[in-house]
Amino acid sequence: MIVERIWTGNAYRNYNYLIACGETGEALAIDPLDHGKCLNAARVRGWQITQLLNTHEHHDHTGGNAAVVAATGAKVIAHHRAAGRIEGVDRGVQAGDVIKVGRSVELECLDTPGHTMCHVCLRAHGAVNAVFSGDTLFNAGAGNCHNGGNVESLYTTFAEQIATLPDDTLVYPGHDYLENNLRFTLAREAGNADARAALATAAGHDPATARATTIADEKRFNTFLRLSSAGVIAGLREAFPDLPEKPDAKTVFVKLRELRNQW
Repeated sequence: MIVERIWTGNAYRNYNYLIACGETGEALAIDPLDHGKCLNAARVRGWQITQLLNTHEHHDHTGGNAAVVAATGAKVIAHHRAAGRIEGVDRGVQAGDVIKVGRSVELECLDTPGHTMCHVCLRAHGAVNAVFSGDTLFNAGAGNCHNGGNVESLYTTFAEQIATLPDDTLVYPGHDYLENNLRFTLAREAGNADARAALATAAGHDPATARATTIADEKRFNTFLRLSSAGVIAGLREAFPDLPEKPDAKTVFVKLRELRNQW
């Protein structure tokens, strides 16, 4: 599996992706908003985009579909309930479905509601573990639930799917919010040395060349994966004095998301 991460440099700080089979040159485009950069990257690498996956229906992830399809004839893949929200869906996928790219790449579909209720993440497992997480999991953060989402569903997705991924899983999100997310972590858990060290590297970083984090990294400095941390809970009780001394994990997650909405 070959991964080409494409930094759009737009105001929304989107990442687009090409995943290619090294044997056949066939490629899957993920959320190719910047269709020009995606098509050019495929041309330079000698790849043929044959499929296109939208992680969810928001325009900053689907806005390049028409141009990519017109240029390549790629088949559009999305959540099985997203056809009414995304034009031209050729294949609707559910949890456990597999997307094959060429002869050597197989990607498992994860049904990951929360940011929206029709959100798909893709998981690669085998020689390389990776998750293409759209707007569900960000580097050091979690997606918002403003436009068609549900925060309790997002918590369940994190608890039952994201947190259970192998620690060496590489995280490829739909946006670069790393620096701001790490600052949020430190605002909630000032003593988090891992977040402070990561911020020293991330401050002013070039998203085009930033390294991919792993799930192990995320468990060290992503507040939304540190729900039992005494420091996180203590800080949260300062912001929400009515919280019990030992709040349940869902309550911690929901309150953290509430604070992050105002960050």
